[in-house]
Amino acid sequence: MMAGSNGLSVKQLRYLVAIGETRHFRRAAERCGITQPSLSAQIQLMETSLSVQLVERGRSGVALTPVGREVAERSRRILEDIQGIIDFTSGAQHGLAGTIRLGAKSTLGPYLLPHIVAYLHREHPDLNLYIRDGAPRDLEHELFEGLHDTILAQLPIVGSELTTERLFREPLYLAVAADHELAGRDDVSAKDLQDLNILSLNPSYHLHDQVVNLCKDYGAKLLRDYEGTSLDALRQMVGMGMGATFLPALYVRSEIHERSEVVVKKIRGKNITRSIGLAWRRSGGRTRAYSDIGAIVRKVVAAQFPDLIVER
Repeated sequence: MMAGSNGLSVKQLRYLVAIGETRHFRRAAERCGITQPSLSAQIQLMETSLSVQLVERGRSGVALTPVGREVAERSRRILEDIQGIIDFTSGAQHGLAGTIRLGAKSTLGPYLLPHIVAYLHREHPDLNLYIRDGAPRDLEHELFEGLHDTILAQLPIVGSELTTERLFREPLYLAVAADHELAGRDDVSAKDLQDLNILSLNPSYHLHDQVVNLCKDYGAKLLRDYEGTSLDALRQMVGMGMGATFLPALYVRSEIHERSEVVVKKIRGKNITRSIGLAWRRSGGRTRAYSDIGAIVRKVVAAQFPDLIVER
């Protein structure tokens, strides 16, 4: 496949991007499914065609030249556009078919996606959904870089190049140790949060920002010295009496049971929720497919999770 008067090929663009990402000829070759000598030869042909050095080769390793970095970045955008054309035509012809790469936040995906995948497998067998969990802010960066086609995450997600679609709101419940003074109360109010020590996930999670704001609103004390790296870690710290926290409804439904070390409470008169949605690049070309997946998420949530509030 040719792309221009200099005789550049799409595969050469892909090879250069792989070198830029791996900074290693062998690993780049493995990623591209060719031998290292073949990849090296193609890069040399590319440099000859452009009459410029793209890659610096030395004993300490491989690096792109300043020109090489710019060419690699432009190549990445070209490859994304090409994939967008392929995905668009596939989606236009077959609807929910082919492969879609979905990124999902680790505080959400494990508790919701098994139900979504089961539905898609049953109703859309021609669709391959490749799922990868990750921290929200990592997912957003990876979405911009093209690693994911769409991501399921807490909103808002900001970016002029992105389209977002709200799916549902997930309640957040106050979680305290089973022997905490609030654990035995039938009724917990916002006043009970005054001066209460609150634990949170670390700042790589959007939930951290929301908990910070909740502490400000209700006069609680955020314990910044003890930040959880996962909801499980957060639950364990709460169970040890280190503080209280706010846990999402899907996690509570899956992990908090009658004999758990923590107890969850609704705050009387307060509807505390987080907004969940899909986001994708506008240049991706499969808006219809992503919207169809969003509609399926709403359908499954409405049918199986009465605590969640579906966005229409």
